[in-house]
Amino acid sequence: MSLSHINESNQAAMVDVSGKAVTARRAVAEARITVNDAVAEQFHGGEFLSKKGPVFQTAILAGVMGAKQTPSLIPLCHPLPLDDCQITTEFSGNEAVLRCTCRTTGRTGVEMEALTGVTIAALTFFDMIKALDKTAVIHSVRVIEKTGGKSDITPPSA
Repeated sequence: MSLSHINESNQAAMVDVSGKAVTARRAVAEARITVNDAVAEQFHGGEFLSKKGPVFQTAILAGVMGAKQTPSLIPLCHPLPLDDCQITTEFSGNEAVLRCTCRTTGRTGVEMEALTGVTIAALTFFDMIKALDKTAVIHSVRVIEKTGGKSDITPPSA
């Protein structure tokens, strides 16, 4: 097995997807943010209104905007038309869980868009709460589901 973005001359290269089938593709990525008690106490009904505005709603908008900019941020990513991008949020105890689900119909997957979207959402969340917690930790950024390509990742059955 070799890296997909390295060519025969051992140089970085975009993957040629012209021979791949066009299929419906979906990816879900997740990020977690652990916060201190001062932040946790501010969340009521799933939202926290900071001096900058609603924390989750701002993070959601930033995440969607980030997902749409993926090929501008990640050098070898193909520009993909996103058919859908949804960010969901949960808050429990001292942890926020953000998920980004991206869909497209194309020749390559949307994992990078989902990862970029959830990471930008997490960074925005951090920015919104940093006045109360400069040591919040963004962690466990990962793809949790990917379908529509030759190597799907699906969550275990419940």
